[in-house]
Amino acid sequence: MTRFCQALTFLFEGIPLPYSPRMDDGITLVLLSCFLLSAYILARSRLLLAEQMKNFLLHRDRNSVFAHFTTSDMHYLLLLILQTCVLASICLFNYFLDISPSLQLHVAPYWLLILYTLILLFYLFLKWLAYTVVGWIFLNKEKTSAWMESYSTLLYYLGFSLFPFVLFLVYFDLSLVATVVIGLCLVVLFKILVFYKWLKLFCENLAGCFLLILYFCALEIIPLLLTYKGMLQLNHYLIINF
Repeated sequence: MTRFCQALTFLFEGIPLPYSPRMDDGITLVLLSCFLLSAYILARSRLLLAEQMKNFLLHRDRNSVFAHFTTSDMHYLLLLILQTCVLASICLFNYFLDISPSLQLHVAPYWLLILYTLILLFYLFLKWLAYTVVGWIFLNKEKTSAWMESYSTLLYYLGFSLFPFVLFLVYFDLSLVATVVIGLCLVVLFKILVFYKWLKLFCENLAGCFLLILYFCALEIIPLLLTYKGMLQLNHYLIINF
């Protein structure tokens, strides 16, 4: 009788389902907030964003348009950078759960999202610091300012590009291979655009192009690989110690 009751209890309780981001109301709320934020900023600053992209593609020789931004414009653009980091952290969150399913058993999903977002923000801060130092040593103020403006423009549009990708990733349960392929395509495209702008701004001869390739590896490729490796080590540490 006792065994029958235990079996009946197990039948009614069922087997707990594994964690899935598409069933997480918190993830849904974050994505909804990102959608509303993007819609609001596009309604208020779409002309400014379009002007930023024109300046990036056409390489206009003029002072940085940052000088013409209002305070509210700057707040909107900073929110877009934050949104880019949040969406990228959701992509990393899904990827790391796929390759290390045990991670969800040791750390709460929301803490992982916050941790990844903070790591990405810190990464961007270090990149900004590195660009500032290199520009102060090797370049003039105008070119450094133009590059920082261009890099920020890429970050804004990367956030817009990530949003549909994250929706498919979360709600259509993309496979690990599809996630990696699409993610790598976005990263490669981003880096190609970075290198394109570097050529436009800083390349004056063949020797300068060779130096640009070295700087590109030092400032773009190696920090990205080190950050990825560091996040893998962090996940391993969390699994062991929590």
